[in-house]
Amino acid sequence: MAIVLVPEISLTPQMVNRFLARFGEQIAVLHSKLSIGERFDEWQKIKNGEVKIVIGARSAIFAPVRNLGIIIIDEEHDMSYKSEMTPRYNAKEIANYIARNNNCPLVLGSATPDITSFYQAELGKINLYKLTKRANNSKLPSTKIIDLRYELSQGNRSMLGLELQKAIKSNLEKKEQTILFLNRRGYSTFIMCRECGYVAKCKNCNISLTYHKYENKLKCHYCGYEIPVMKECPNCNSKKIKYFGTGTQKLEEEIHKLFPEATTVRMDIDTVSKKNSHEEILKKFQEENIDILVGTQMIAKGHHFPKVTLVGVVSADGTLNIEDYRAVEKTFQTIVQVSGRAGRGEKDGRVYIQTYNPDHYAITLAQKQDYEEFYKTELELRKRLKYPPFCDIILIRFTGKDLKEIQSVSNKMYFVLNKILDKDKILIYKPVPSPVDKIQNKYRYRIILKGNLNLKLIDGIKYSIGENILGKVRETTITVDINPNSMM
Repeated sequence: MAIVLVPEISLTPQMVNRFLARFGEQIAVLHSKLSIGERFDEWQKIKNGEVKIVIGARSAIFAPVRNLGIIIIDEEHDMSYKSEMTPRYNAKEIANYIARNNNCPLVLGSATPDITSFYQAELGKINLYKLTKRANNSKLPSTKIIDLRYELSQGNRSMLGLELQKAIKSNLEKKEQTILFLNRRGYSTFIMCRECGYVAKCKNCNISLTYHKYENKLKCHYCGYEIPVMKECPNCNSKKIKYFGTGTQKLEEEIHKLFPEATTVRMDIDTVSKKNSHEEILKKFQEENIDILVGTQMIAKGHHFPKVTLVGVVSADGTLNIEDYRAVEKTFQTIVQVSGRAGRGEKDGRVYIQTYNPDHYAITLAQKQDYEEFYKTELELRKRLKYPPFCDIILIRFTGKDLKEIQSVSNKMYFVLNKILDKDKILIYKPVPSPVDKIQNKYRYRIILKGNLNLKLIDGIKYSIGENILGKVRETTITVDINPNSMM
C-alpha cells in the first residue's frame, strides 16, 4: 500500500483524479473537511485492506495501512505538514519514522525544497534526484519584475502595474486565463482615524482588525472577533476614517473596475469555509473558463490549469519582512510556486512580479527560478547567523491571563536554563513578549534557545519546566516548539 500526502486540502481532488485515472477505484481519501461518518468509512476501508492508496493532508500519515510499500510527500517544503495544534508533530518526521520501521522508501517532492532537506541531500543523508524538464516538455514562463516605486512615481496608484494591466487585457482578448496572487485576505489591512491616529484593534488580541467589505465588518484573523464597520472614531468622534493596506477582496473589486467584462472567482479562507468549496471553485475556474482567479497561497502550488498563461504576483514583499528567519525562503518558494501555474499547457506562460524590493536576491533568483543559487546564498547567511540547518531553534512560549505570573514563570525558567545548560553550546535569549503579545485575551511571552537538540538539552528543558509547574503555576501554559513554523 501507499500513502500520498498533499499540503492543501484544495489539492486533494486533483491528486485523486490523477490516481483514479492510473490505478482505478482502490483509493481512500483522508482530510479534515470530511464529516465524521465519511472519515470513519475511509478509515475502515484502509484498515480492512480494501484500498491500495491513501491520499490526504498531514493527518493521513496516521492511516492504519497494512503492508506499507511507499510514502510520498508532495510539496515537501510546505509548512502545513507541521501541526501547530497539540499534539504538535511534523508529518515529515513521522513519515521518516514509519518508513524506517516498514523498510520502505520515503519520497519528498518539491520544485523549491526546504533548505534543511536539500542540505541533508547535499550531505548524502538523502538521495537526490533532479527533474530537469517540465511535464510535457513545456517551457518555463518568461518572468518580469515590476518596480512599484517607479509605478508610484508615474502616478499609478492602482494595485496593478501598467504592464500587468496590459497583459491582463491581452489575455482577455485572447480568451486565455489569468491568476492573480495576493497573500492577504480581506479588503483592507487596518483602518485608522486620520485626526487622532486611533487604529481599530481586536478586544481579545493585540492586533489590528481587518476590514471585510462584502460583509461590512471588521474582523480579527486570530480569534474571529468581529464588529460592524465604524463610521466615526470612537476616540475623538472624527469622521476622517481611512482604510489602509490591501487584500484579496479589494483586488477583486479593482479587477471589476478595470476589466468590467472579465469573469472572476476568488479563493481564500473566506470563500472556502463550506464543505467541498475548494473543489467547486477550482472546478468552476477550469470548466467554466473563468477569466481571472484571485487568491492567496491556496492557489500558489500544485494546481494544473492548462489554459492559464498569465500569473501576476501582486505584492511579492508581503512575507519578506516578517519576524522569521525563513522569511526570505518563504518569499522565494511562494513566487516560484505560483509562477509555475503559468504556461503548463500548449501556450507559453508569462509572469509579472510586483515588488518594492526589485534587487532583493529572493526576488531576482525567483525570477530566474534558480533554486540552487538561492540555496547557496541562503545557506551561507544561515551559517553565519547560526540558524537551521546548522542548529535547532527551540521556542518556549508562555500564555495565560495573569501577566505577572507569566513574567515570573518565564524569568524563573530563564534562570534555571542558564544555570543547567552549557552556554558555550546553547544560546539562551531572555524572556520577552511575543511579537503578537496577546491573543484571545491571553498574554504571550517567549524564550528562544539556539543549539543542537539532544537528550541533554531535552532533559534540561523538562527539568526547568518541572521546577516551575509543580504546585506553583495556576494560569500559565508552557509550550515547547522545536523549529516552529511561526516565530510570532
